[in-house]
Amino acid sequence: MGLEKWRQSWEKLFSAPILKEVREPFYIFTLNLLSLLLPLSFLLISRLSRAQYLLSSYPSQSDSFLLFLFLYTNPTLLHVLVSFVSITALLHGLTGRITLLKGSTSPIVQPGIYTAWILLCTLQVCVGLGIEGTIAAGMWTIDDDVATKSMFLIRVIFLVGLHETTVYWSKAYVRPVVDDTVFGTTREEWWVERLVLGASFGALWWWRLRDEVEALLLVVEVKRGLFMGLGISDLVSWWLYYLTVTIGVVRLVRGLMWLGKVMFCRRQEESHCPCGNDEKV
Repeated sequence: MGLEKWRQSWEKLFSAPILKEVREPFYIFTLNLLSLLLPLSFLLISRLSRAQYLLSSYPSQSDSFLLFLFLYTNPTLLHVLVSFVSITALLHGLTGRITLLKGSTSPIVQPGIYTAWILLCTLQVCVGLGIEGTIAAGMWTIDDDVATKSMFLIRVIFLVGLHETTVYWSKAYVRPVVDDTVFGTTREEWWVERLVLGASFGALWWWRLRDEVEALLLVVEVKRGLFMGLGISDLVSWWLYYLTVTIGVVRLVRGLMWLGKVMFCRRQEESHCPCGNDEKV
């Protein structure tokens, strides 16, 4: 009885004219902020990979329990969550649907609301604690020790793949939670949501990601060049980089196929269209 009364009071509060005007900007801001958790996860994993490389090179640095927690425990959970989202994004890009059970005939476009809540909250806690922990440990502003850059084409494809994964994360995991919380039901996507997310992602890429996400790949190459041992975390980071590149390749191929289909259909329409100029003398 008390819960039902609280729910009615909450709905009455959100139905107020003033809050109706504020609800839409709040929705877009919240959706965009939570969607950026995925690229921030890549940035954090990259930072932690470089920090682990420095600690392996200079073992005299502090090895407190807090540092161990943020450098080894938190990245493991981040790797699992980001890998799960990236794999489902790749399957969605290849097939346009996700089938969790083999032989199931019903495609699942987005997970259940409770699964989305668990993934979103867990990733938010991991990213928040990871960033705070690396800043407190002095690992967030480390020098650029990995100066080598990958090929420009690979970086562009990775950018496309990371953006595609972020868009999928926003649609499949973030939107169900935000829609259910703010509106209580699923709603259609606005063009302004995609525009704001693209602008925010581009700003984050220009600010940090474009220079630091290379550590996912290059730390492994540097360790191999120095004949240093590779850990599971290094291999998973390297695998995540090329998994994102694969998603970018799939997205570009699908885009080229769509463009070719549009041009082919247009030529077919023009070939079947009668020309009135031939009748003129």
